[in-house]
Amino acid sequence: MAAAVGILEVFGLATAFVAADAGCKAADVYLEVFDKNKPGNADALPVPLLVCIKYRGSVAAVEAAMEAGIAAAEGLAGVVQHYIIPNPDEGTEKMLKISALDKS
Repeated sequence: MAAAVGILEVFGLATAFVAADAGCKAADVYLEVFDKNKPGNADALPVPLLVCIKYRGSVAAVEAAMEAGIAAAEGLAGVVQHYIIPNPDEGTEKMLKISALDKS
């Protein structure tokens, strides 16, 4: 069985680092590579870059990490959305490795 994944999308890279750190300190999880998205309405957003944090671990650990990450992000630029996948499919596992963060 694959490790659960918690996907937390936040406004901005600094918020992502703080939320990732909070989640990792709160639970026994590890991180997949961050991903980014600059939506078409970026100028209307609080921060014009959306970043996905991907916590991995047991379902209970991912839930605890997500709670801590959400609390940290809400104290900064904010949360866009979040979701936990308890047992990701093989195809989903491949998608979790993709990141646009190193692309312009």
